[in-house]
Amino acid sequence: MGAAFFYHLTRRPLEATLPVLLEKSLGVGWRVAVRGRDPGRLEWLDQQLWLGPEEGFLPHGLAGGEHDALQPILLTTGQAENDPTCLMSVDGAEVSPDEVNAMERVCILFDGHDMDAVGFARTQWKALTGAGCKAQYWSEESGRWEMKAEA
Repeated sequence: MGAAFFYHLTRRPLEATLPVLLEKSLGVGWRVAVRGRDPGRLEWLDQQLWLGPEEGFLPHGLAGGEHDALQPILLTTGQAENDPTCLMSVDGAEVSPDEVNAMERVCILFDGHDMDAVGFARTQWKALTGAGCKAQYWSEESGRWEMKAEA
């Protein structure tokens, strides 16, 4: 049974935080799906991941290719074909309680400067914890990541 970790981004943007979480996930042997809502935004994230440092290369692909099932990290707007053990939700992509329970971890990253994103994250927290999912809320407000709440 997994848990949902909510990451409230206030100091570093998604394109800086996501690679750190992806590297840690790959480091423990997880396959990862990054789920977004907008294909154009996922294409942009794909480009950001390619522009990272060579020594920190993160093997990944955009959904829709012939090798989706082989990707350690797959960026998608729907169900992932790479049999992930970790799901990262960005830009308000939906996550169900069943997905939280099926994964090792679900990470929900949201922009703390976007009040709609904050409101949606609160709704997700209530829905997931109300369904009995374990959850943690992490904030970088102090300059480093700190767990602020747990359910």
